[in-house]
Amino acid sequence: MTNRWKSIGLAALLAGLTLSASYAEAAGVLTIGRREDSTTFDPIKTAQNIDNWVFSNVYDVLIRVDKTGTKLEPGLAESWTTSDDGLTYTFKIRDAKFSDGSPLTAEDAAYSLLRIRDDAASLWSDSYKVIDTAVATDAHTLTIKLKNPSAPFLSTLALPNASVISKKGMESRGPDAYGEKPIASGAFVVEEWRRGDRVILKKNPNFWQADRVKLDGVEWISVPDDNTRMLNVQAGELDTAIFVPFSRVEELKKDPNLNVDIDASTREDHLLINHAHGALGKKEVRQALDLAIDKKAIVDTVTFGQGTVANSYIPKGALYYYADNLQRPYDPEKAKELLAAAGASDLTLNYLVRAGDEVDEQTAVLVQQQLQKAGITANLQKVDPSQEWDMTVAGDYDISVNYWTNDILDPDQKTTFVLGHDSNNNYSTNYKSEAVKELVAKARLELDPKKREQMYVDLQKMAKDDVNWIDLYYSPYINVSRKNIENFYQNPLGRFFLEDTVKN
Repeated sequence: MTNRWKSIGLAALLAGLTLSASYAEAAGVLTIGRREDSTTFDPIKTAQNIDNWVFSNVYDVLIRVDKTGTKLEPGLAESWTTSDDGLTYTFKIRDAKFSDGSPLTAEDAAYSLLRIRDDAASLWSDSYKVIDTAVATDAHTLTIKLKNPSAPFLSTLALPNASVISKKGMESRGPDAYGEKPIASGAFVVEEWRRGDRVILKKNPNFWQADRVKLDGVEWISVPDDNTRMLNVQAGELDTAIFVPFSRVEELKKDPNLNVDIDASTREDHLLINHAHGALGKKEVRQALDLAIDKKAIVDTVTFGQGTVANSYIPKGALYYYADNLQRPYDPEKAKELLAAAGASDLTLNYLVRAGDEVDEQTAVLVQQQLQKAGITANLQKVDPSQEWDMTVAGDYDISVNYWTNDILDPDQKTTFVLGHDSNNNYSTNYKSEAVKELVAKARLELDPKKREQMYVDLQKMAKDDVNWIDLYYSPYINVSRKNIENFYQNPLGRFFLEDTVKN
């Protein structure tokens, strides 16, 4: 779910020409090849991994998720207490500074949380409306009062989009300037952002854990073409690259100069369905689509066995995942029957595809062929990746494959975003169910773990019955690095721990 640079061919050409003429030639500067350019450094204005994965090392949060991706640990808040009624949280803010040398205070933390709750541009306001007040009682004490007890509240504070920003800096410079070159609270500061090319980061000497950071800097370089990006690493023009194509894994493993890292993830690929478009608003039609797609064939062909068939929007291994959730069999004949009964036998769909994305293009061809067997025509519309996300948000599609990685440990965030009628039209699917919406809200308030787990089991069943989208597969993160790079690691929520990465 991302914006990408407008010209894949031009970007790949420029990357190949300019990678060797870079600040990254300096010792201790890590180069990372990725598909897309960033879109903003204003945390509240994005829900995209291409942004969050970069500014997780530019900003810091009150509470972090650890390297295992399974538990919370102190961040800018070195400790916290909760009142007996579960409504008041008191955080002790550690002695820290922003990258401009100004003190980072509880007032900045309060400002950041109220901004993500109240700002009209925030994509995450729903998750923070539970906050009644957030007040700095002194420079190092933040007191938050909730409107009602909230089971996922502490987890939401670890969301990269709830990062602590400088109140003075944001108010004096404005969101546009701040979003272009922010004042950092994390391990690195944005030295330069060359739009469409690279983000250049330098070590933040004022970071409270500056002694932990081994690198002098990091460059996130946009190389949209998957194969070009792999060749750049093999040639030593990049230190590392992310989004390794499944088809290249075994070949790259044989290269003695490389390490291929396969890390556990919370990634789930799915087929988005625009419920607002004609027959797709009928549940029976969406169920027919689910029956018409052979997920096992996609896993075998596209992921080369690296993936596993998905049966829920909650990823395998995540909190409250329901292993026994329904998994519709591949049955094109049954799909035809459902379509006929729904008066949609001649269904024709516009399938939005990211051009240049090897996996996306392979999946599109397979899905197109499978749907044809059920009498469904899928017209593939290949668009530049820079257009794809904007078209999805605008609802200018019928079906399109996308993916999600969890941003917090608790399932509330993803559930709210894709099922709870949020401001993003349920992840741009326009899915609506009042019963589901009500249960999403109740699950957020339920503090009994067993009762709450049952609510999420029910939500997974309801989503599958309604076919809010079609679950395709779960897969690991696959990254590649040169042998001289150590500790290039991504936790299951996607965060890169570049504080610990070493370039020898």
